[in-house]
Amino acid sequence: MKYMVLMYADPAATEAMTAEQRAEVFQRHEALHGDLADTGEILNGAGLAYPRDTATLRWAGQGSVAADGPLTDAAEQVTAYYVIECASPERAREIAERVLDFHVVAVEVRPIHDWFGMGDEGPGR
Repeated sequence: MKYMVLMYADPAATEAMTAEQRAEVFQRHEALHGDLADTGEILNGAGLAYPRDTATLRWAGQGSVAADGPLTDAAEQVTAYYVIECASPERAREIAERVLDFHVVAVEVRPIHDWFGMGDEGPGR
């Protein structure tokens, strides 16, 4: 089963991180990438630009309305993601727990029910 692991952090806290803290976060993610590459469980992932650089589009009856900024004004915003493929929801949560720390304060693990561009055709294709 494929899962999206959505990482949430406070962008203001991210900007305030020291070089040492950034290096620690980078090392932890590099170790996770290596472990998951060895098991074949990581498919892709990315860090995202700051929410202030986001455009949000909303449906407005006959078309869309655009606004600068993220969907919500919450302190924690989606800042990165991984797409993983593993045997069980428990394993997906185990992987997600490895990214929680002083920087990534919440992680959402969501099953992916359909996909493209990840090496094989998604269900129902």
